[in-house]
Amino acid sequence: MKKSFKFVVAVAATSLVASVAVTPAAQGATKQKVCVALDTAGINDKSFNQSSYEGAKMALSRGFASSIKYAPAKSNADYAPNIAKFIAEKCTMIIGVGFLLGDAIAAAAKANPNVKFGFVDGWGLGNNVKAITYKTDENSFIVGYMAAAMSKTGKVGTYGGLPIPTVTIFMEGYANGVAHYNLIKNKNVQVLGWNTETKTGTFLGGFDDTTKALQTSISLEQQGADFIFPVAGGMQATTAANSQKTKKSSVIWVDAKVMNTGRQYANVTPVSVVKGLAEGVFATIKEAHDGKFSSKPYVGTMANKGVSIAITPAWNNKIPAKLKAEINQLSRDIAAGRILALDPIE
Repeated sequence: MKKSFKFVVAVAATSLVASVAVTPAAQGATKQKVCVALDTAGINDKSFNQSSYEGAKMALSRGFASSIKYAPAKSNADYAPNIAKFIAEKCTMIIGVGFLLGDAIAAAAKANPNVKFGFVDGWGLGNNVKAITYKTDENSFIVGYMAAAMSKTGKVGTYGGLPIPTVTIFMEGYANGVAHYNLIKNKNVQVLGWNTETKTGTFLGGFDDTTKALQTSISLEQQGADFIFPVAGGMQATTAANSQKTKKSSVIWVDAKVMNTGRQYANVTPVSVVKGLAEGVFATIKEAHDGKFSSKPYVGTMANKGVSIAITPAWNNKIPAKLKAEINQLSRDIAAGRILALDPIE
C-alpha cells in the first residue's frame, strides 16, 4: 500500500563547594544567596553544568544575586547531601542542574517551603519549584535534516549518556529531521543509534565515561556514520577528538556553541545545537529577585530563542547556500508551529 504522510506536533514530550565574591543586589529588591547543585561531570564539562552555572554568574554580574556558589557531584549519591548543605548554609535559591536531581529536589523542596528552587530539565514539584525546560527536539530536528543533507555515506549517528527524557528528546528530534529530509528529497539516509519506532538507542550509561564514548564513536564510524550527534555532555569532546584523528566523521555539538566551550574542535563541528541553559537559569534567578517567582515552568523554544542552532564560522562557506536557505526556512516553520515532526500513516 502506498504511504501517505502528515506532519503533526511532536514536541517530545556535583562534594566540594566553590563560591564567588558578592555584588550587592539592587536596593529594595530581594537579596539572594544562589547555590547551584551540579550533576556529575564537573563544572568545566564544556556542556550542561558549565552552561547552567553561567546563568548564575550572569545574575551575579547584573546584581540579581548577592552571592553564588556551586557544588559538584561525583555520583548520584551526592545530590541530596549537596542540597542539604545548601539548606544548612541558608541559600535562598537552589538551582538543581539535571533531570537526575529530581528526587533530591522534591524532598528538599517539600521540607523547606520557604526556599526557592529552579530545576533544570525538571518538572513541577510544588509551589516553590520552577522547572526550567527546553523543547530541544525542535533544534535537533533542524540539525538532523542538515546532517542528512551533508552526509556522503548515507548514514548518520547519535548516542546518549542515559536513556532519560531530557536526552532522548534530542535523539528523537534528530532522527525526525533525517526522516523529514528523506521524505522531501526522496532519499534513504539511515540513522544509527536511535530508533524512532521502538524509542531505543545507544547509551554510555552515564556522562563521564570517556572510554565508552570513544568506543562508541569509533563503532559508529565503522558502521558508516559520517555525522555523529553525541548527547552526553562533555563526552562530545571525546567524539570530536576522535573525528579529528580519523577524519572519518563530523560532530554536532550539544547544549552550547562549540566556539564557546570547545573551539579546538571547530574544524570537525559544523553546527551546534544550543540549549539556552544560562538564559533559563538567569531568568529564574531574576524572577525571584524581582519578587515575581512562580512555579510556572520556563520553556525554551525556537520561537522564544530558548533553543537554537549555531553554524560554526569556519564552516559557513562549506555549507551550500541552498541548504542554508532550507535550514533557515525550517527554523521559521518550526518556530511558527508549521513543522514539528513526521508521522507516517499507511
